[in-house]
Amino acid sequence: MSEPVRKLLPVVTPDQPSRTTGDRLEVLHALMRAPGFDSLFHQDVIRIPEDHEAYGWICSVPQCERALEPYRSFCCNHEVEWRKQREAGGLLGDFMRTAEPLRPVSWYQPEDCTICPDIPASGQSPLCFLHTKRWEAHRKYWRNKDAELQPDYDEWLAEQKPFVPFGECRVLACPSLAENPVGLCRRHITRYQKAGSPGRARLPHQWGRWLADRNKPIPVLYDDELAFRKWCAEADPANRMNGTVSLLGLRPLVKAEIQWCMFQRTQLKVEAGHWPLPWIQYLADDCRKLKVNSLADLELDAMRNLSRQVSRTMLRMLRLVYFTREDTRDAGYIETDHFGVRFGTHGGQIDLTGISQRWLRNMVWDQMANRLLTDPPRSTMPFDLMRRGCAELSAFLEVRAPGGGHDPRLLEGRHMVDFVTDCRHRAQNGLPPLAASRRRGGYDQNDPVTAGMVSGFFDGVRRPLRKALETGDIERLGLDRAFVLAVPGGKRSKGRRRPFPDDVAKAVANETNLQALDALDVDDRGLRDSWEALVLTGRRCREVLELRLECIGRLGGLPMFWYDATKVGNYDEAIRIPERLYERIQQRQAKTINRFLEREGREPTGEERRKIALFPSRNSNRQHVKGVSYGWFNTQFRTWIDSITVIHVVTHQARHTLATNLLKNGANLTQVKRYLGQVSEAMAEHYVHIANTDRQLEDALNAIWVNGPGAIEPGMALTSGEPMSREQAEAMMIDLTRKSTPAEGGFCTFQVVVDGGACPWQMDCHNCEKFVMSGADLVYWHRKREQWRTLAERAGNPEVTEYLHQLFEPTARAIDGLEKALAAAGLLDEALALDLRRPQDYFGRVWATAFRANELAQLEDLGDTDFDDEYDNEDEVTP
Repeated sequence: MSEPVRKLLPVVTPDQPSRTTGDRLEVLHALMRAPGFDSLFHQDVIRIPEDHEAYGWICSVPQCERALEPYRSFCCNHEVEWRKQREAGGLLGDFMRTAEPLRPVSWYQPEDCTICPDIPASGQSPLCFLHTKRWEAHRKYWRNKDAELQPDYDEWLAEQKPFVPFGECRVLACPSLAENPVGLCRRHITRYQKAGSPGRARLPHQWGRWLADRNKPIPVLYDDELAFRKWCAEADPANRMNGTVSLLGLRPLVKAEIQWCMFQRTQLKVEAGHWPLPWIQYLADDCRKLKVNSLADLELDAMRNLSRQVSRTMLRMLRLVYFTREDTRDAGYIETDHFGVRFGTHGGQIDLTGISQRWLRNMVWDQMANRLLTDPPRSTMPFDLMRRGCAELSAFLEVRAPGGGHDPRLLEGRHMVDFVTDCRHRAQNGLPPLAASRRRGGYDQNDPVTAGMVSGFFDGVRRPLRKALETGDIERLGLDRAFVLAVPGGKRSKGRRRPFPDDVAKAVANETNLQALDALDVDDRGLRDSWEALVLTGRRCREVLELRLECIGRLGGLPMFWYDATKVGNYDEAIRIPERLYERIQQRQAKTINRFLEREGREPTGEERRKIALFPSRNSNRQHVKGVSYGWFNTQFRTWIDSITVIHVVTHQARHTLATNLLKNGANLTQVKRYLGQVSEAMAEHYVHIANTDRQLEDALNAIWVNGPGAIEPGMALTSGEPMSREQAEAMMIDLTRKSTPAEGGFCTFQVVVDGGACPWQMDCHNCEKFVMSGADLVYWHRKREQWRTLAERAGNPEVTEYLHQLFEPTARAIDGLEKALAAAGLLDEALALDLRRPQDYFGRVWATAFRANELAQLEDLGDTDFDDEYDNEDEVTP
């Protein structure tokens, strides 16, 4: 369900007929009097220079004097020529060099008559209409008198006298000068005639002689003067392609709003999008015809599409000026821009009016404001979760709670229990929610409640209430603590994406299908290139779509790929890519540079190349720094994937497919984590869940699980030949970073000692079942073993030697078991190289992966397993 556009409060209300208008106009005038406000936008008729940075309107072909087409880079003629050359395989740079500049068909701003300073020249002549006629009559007279004689123009010019100006054009919105006593400019004379001459305004016969010879005022004759005046009041400006925006005839507030927003747009060149001047003129014309006081009074659905797009953006700008943070709290929404935060393409407004209880809505608003101020999230997801959950609670309280839940002192724990029960009942029976989502991509009120939605409801309600409990707001409101504590946590099942099935993997790599994907990219924004980069690199979708132009290069002759993993905070990461992908990205770079050249008329500088997007978005992207949106990519991808397979797949499965293929080709979890850019191996294991893809890990864990020395049959394997579950095997591994304390040659995991208490066994660590050995201790215990062997050999007495060997036997078995466990996990070489405990090693994987010593001692009886062959080629793994 699409999120509705929140309109500003109307400027005229029954109880306050003028106060709102005056306040807003005063605010805008104060802003426009600031020293930084460009005086260009102070005028009622805004004349934009042709090469203006934000509103430039001249063709990009060098020395061409024609106006460009709206939202294009060339004039109409050159746009047609360029399309033909592009279809024939021509390059933009060649077209820019060879295109012939064109002169305008007619003037943009007419020059004054050479003789009459305040009367516009007529057509291409330097003279006004009357003097042009008189000069033509003078030439005709001399041609009839003597065809060989040519009249002297300068001599004739010196004899002429200027006429009295006719004033400005009587059309309310027109800034041009009138060309005749009727009071219309040349273009509006033509339009008036095409409109059927309402009122039939006309001049007397041979009125030019009256004006020139008799110097009498010229009367204007009408059949219906009111009809003529009405046409003048309603007619639009005649020319919208001359770099001019006419705000004549607008009411003061709406005029100031458009002026201020046009200036503000120059300060936000990328964010606010491109506004062709004709679109702004359309908006001004609509405001004039509808006689609105403010943009807030416009009915957007009844407007033309082009002016509606501009007005929506202007309204977002004006909301930040008209309303303070406190005003938005009272109105029931929050503006992220008030806190200097913008979430990608999100409009910046989060609607909270679905929460009808004022105490609950204010609580949510305050916590959102605090989060935006102190620790802004990466997206609006936490806020959407809170808003949806509290909206559902609000709708429930309106129906089931005393007083509709508006008085928090009347709420008890049983009311929250009833809410929890109702949510679960709706999920079990497929009933719709009480409140509908009001954000794009959310659920509709007719959609059935699911277990995931219930989990989101509980989390969205629990977070603000628990936070209010910590800050003391619950006591201030008089809300029962039982009401807060009754909210359960939202337990969500952690689903895992599957890799592509074999038939889907073949379909998405088929050349014919890839050409069909390319055909969907009408504007050639790089749809196929981004998909192939996503498949071959395994990056997250947004990481590919937001690539910069300089994202590839060679390092030691190898093709490298640079990207930003913003989700985990890793920037400028580099991985190796196939040569084929490297060449495809090079071709895309050339196309993006051509687009920049088309818009700017030059190639990008080195600094600009580091900022330009590899796949630039089409809209609101004059500087090419925005990449294509995920919504655009996903829409095209869904259309394509649904046409080639009936299996439901998503783009993120390409990442899982690559991880699985890496493991099948000999990579270990450390290498997968490094290549995919994961923050931990636990996250890498999330991608690796196919049976038998991690045989090394399962073999190693099976070897570890044996009975301890206190069992009836010490050393016997617990598996009885059957493979154990991953959960059972991983239970043996101990995370030393959380629950251990250093001891001689290892760590103590007895919680009494870890928490600072005294050891009940007088620190006899090596004979304690709570003692563990980690990979960082392997070299230490190798030296211990050599020391005991030396002592035994030097004993001199066979019985003493045998006794010493038996005494050290449990330790020797523990060392052998530690070596087997480390080899199985692929860490044996790293452990043998770690000869000294350095501080930077303390939290490494070798140090943190530890096993109980009494369990490691039992591994000797399991037999030797050769793990070396499985890891010989791990450095040669390629994606």
